[in-house]
Amino acid sequence: MPSRPRRNQPSKRPQLNEAARLADRLQQAGYTKRDIARIIDRDPSLVSQFYTRNKGAAFVPALQQVLTAIETGGITDLPELTAIAARHTKRRTTASGARARVRTKALLITPTGSGTGRVGAQAIASGSSRLRPLIAEAARQGLRLAFTVRLAKTGYLHPSGSRTDSPGIRRDVIQRADHTEERSYGSAQTGGHDAADFARRVDAAGGDVTAAVHQWLVDTGRIRPDAHILHLEVRTWRPR
Repeated sequence: MPSRPRRNQPSKRPQLNEAARLADRLQQAGYTKRDIARIIDRDPSLVSQFYTRNKGAAFVPALQQVLTAIETGGITDLPELTAIAARHTKRRTTASGARARVRTKALLITPTGSGTGRVGAQAIASGSSRLRPLIAEAARQGLRLAFTVRLAKTGYLHPSGSRTDSPGIRRDVIQRADHTEERSYGSAQTGGHDAADFARRVDAAGGDVTAAVHQWLVDTGRIRPDAHILHLEVRTWRPR
């Protein structure tokens, strides 16, 4: 008597689209999905959707050029690969042929120089790339900036409210039930920070805003090197 087919056999992996196949080749070359997201300047969740939701067609030319640069040109530096991808990434178009709007929160700087951008855990993990255009535009306009970070209380080197940690900041430290704290660095009253200097720091970090802010906090003796930023907000204004 022939054996009955077994139930709950694992289903075959669906056929991958071209973006997913290229992403697989990049991972075989040693790059993570997070690296690929940084290269195409998008959130890592989009790279996952190459596999789960058949997304990524608009990035195929860019990913092909990046692979060529790696395999034949020997280029491995993420900022350089990001620049290559940017030259070959085309914006989506609507049914009428017009350029489609980017589905993301706009980071607007008003005529007075006022602008705000916030990111949470998922965006922070991929370098807070949404904040980079805000900082770059603030630098172009010669603005000042301040930022607020949230991390575990144990990550800070100075006690809450210490003037050494954030001198002249009247804004209260926000303590949360999950043993984290929000602290602000810079304000219009204290002069804040030069946006151009922070833009250079971001560029030096390969476009990783999270890493640039983290390094500033470590270099100035405010947090422990192993502390993790959980929330980040950047504010800008025009100096008087």
